[in-house]
Amino acid sequence: MSAVLAAETTPPAATPATRYQPSHICGNPDALTPLQRELIARVTALGPRWAARAERYDREASFPFENYDDLRAAGLLGICVPTAYGGLGADFATYVMVAAEIGRWCGATALSFNMHVCSCMWSGFIADSLDMTPDQRADHEANRALHFGRIVNEGKVYAQPFSEGGAAAAGAAPWGTIARKVDGGYIVSGKKIFASLAGAADTYGVLCTLDRPDRAGGGTRRDSMYLAVPADAPGVTVVGDWDPLGMRGTVSRNLIFQDVFVPETARMMPEGLYFQAASRYPHMFATLSPTYMGVAQAAYDFTVQYLRAEVPGMPPVKRRMYPTKQYAVAEMRIKLEATRALFLQNARDARLDPDKDTRMRLYAAHYTIMENANDICRLAIRTCGGQSMLKSLPLERLYRDSRCGSLMLPWTAELCMDRLGRECLYEAGERDEAIE
Repeated sequence: MSAVLAAETTPPAATPATRYQPSHICGNPDALTPLQRELIARVTALGPRWAARAERYDREASFPFENYDDLRAAGLLGICVPTAYGGLGADFATYVMVAAEIGRWCGATALSFNMHVCSCMWSGFIADSLDMTPDQRADHEANRALHFGRIVNEGKVYAQPFSEGGAAAAGAAPWGTIARKVDGGYIVSGKKIFASLAGAADTYGVLCTLDRPDRAGGGTRRDSMYLAVPADAPGVTVVGDWDPLGMRGTVSRNLIFQDVFVPETARMMPEGLYFQAASRYPHMFATLSPTYMGVAQAAYDFTVQYLRAEVPGMPPVKRRMYPTKQYAVAEMRIKLEATRALFLQNARDARLDPDKDTRMRLYAAHYTIMENANDICRLAIRTCGGQSMLKSLPLERLYRDSRCGSLMLPWTAELCMDRLGRECLYEAGERDEAIE
């Protein structure tokens, strides 16, 4: 924004010292580590340019390549790559805080970025905590060095196509996408739907089932594979339209894999390790929710700025003196703080083999963040009134983006409630007697 425009749109009574100062995404930055403060600050510095581009990506349903150029230049593509491989070495808590700050400025960028970072987390600190044989460990070190090098040194982007339209993404069935072992590697065949970064990523981290012809029924969930498939490999195609309600910049089209050959170095994890990771590190499935923490913060920030007449480009008409507006903003703030508290607790809780109470907090946090983000956006639209429906302002986009969270696998709102309900009422190994 030019200095002239800023001068024209700033209310006369508001000086830089008295204008609204948005909250830190984590509330109290003094409680953060130096690395956490540094990385969040990098995003905050880039955020205004992402916010300025967000409307175009939403309108066009186009991928935010420019934002990824910014992420690449800031070194953030390697945020969860271990320092031994040239990355920033962020842990789970650090990443989700940074992801929430990205979500504050552009939800689609944050959500798609999560798919890239998950590839690094699963192959990085999560894999480091799992049980492997010495041979598996050596094989994994060699393979991930290859993939991490592509990310850190070449700026490559990895996606993580997950959904297949069945029960596999919820952990209730084997993957329908099949990897068949052949000399020198694997042949991958199958389909992924709602595949974020489809046509935009350099490599797809594909979850699939290792074909086991020696077993009746083939492979099981324990035979899950995590393979890096180059986007330009023969047999990879992107199909379908992408014109959704929200998160339009994720370009989550469908991916088809037709007899795609990948070498053994494509293993992002050793054979069978993904099942162990999914069973022992459930927080790996909750990395979508930080995006919505950021969206909730953005909706609140805009509402306060609007009521204070501090939105650039809008007439300096204050609306903060009305009790109904004050009450609504208070309600938004209460929901925001409750959501942030669960978000931060969940970040601190992440660990291998969490106990029952930790798992229940995880489900509760994931559900609450997704649902409260949409409710805060709803309140923002009600409070700001008719102007909020204009596509020239961000609220209607934030509302549409926020509604998508509860629908996203692997943990939709309904799946979180289902898992939480069972954990509340059953102890490990308990079964109900059959009712005669």
